[in-house]
Amino acid sequence: MKMNKLIALCGMAAALVLGAGNVCAQNDNGGNGGQGGGGGFGGGRGNFDPAQFQQRIMDNIKTQLGFTNDTDWAAVQPLVQKVMDARRDAGNGGMGRLFSRGNRNGSDQGGGNRRGMFGGTPSPEAEALQKAIDDNAPAAQIKDLLAKYKESQKAKQAKLVAAQADLRSVLTVKQEAQATLLGLVE
Repeated sequence: MKMNKLIALCGMAAALVLGAGNVCAQNDNGGNGGQGGGGGFGGGRGNFDPAQFQQRIMDNIKTQLGFTNDTDWAAVQPLVQKVMDARRDAGNGGMGRLFSRGNRNGSDQGGGNRRGMFGGTPSPEAEALQKAIDDNAPAAQIKDLLAKYKESQKAKQAKLVAAQADLRSVLTVKQEAQATLLGLVE
């Protein structure tokens, strides 16, 4: 089961990367006068727009799922967003922490909150557990905090499963197959 979660998380990361590639390509072709370098992630110029990035991801998913009618997509898009949000929440504190900018001492090299790979902030349970680890807390305290963290992750996973079921219920078989390949549903 954990390998399936990892594969699904990688699938979502691939969808994000594909969306980012589209943003980069469009910014390079039209956003910088053809001067190359920089690209869609700012290249030091600060032209990365998270809302535009999110919209490109949604447009990519809409296309991949074969929605041509905006009315139909308007009914499905909130369900897709719910799955993406639930997947991000369920993934925070897991693989995303491997890619956070904070170091092992808990300091943040870039300033601001420690964030996982997919944005958002870690849960209070993850923060408390990380603080206990960083502070070399007694094993009993870490064990207690680990149990609380695992419970919070189970709740987040249940929310993800429910969101995926809601999305799956409105998709055709072909769309469900494509959504599975995109990592939206399992």
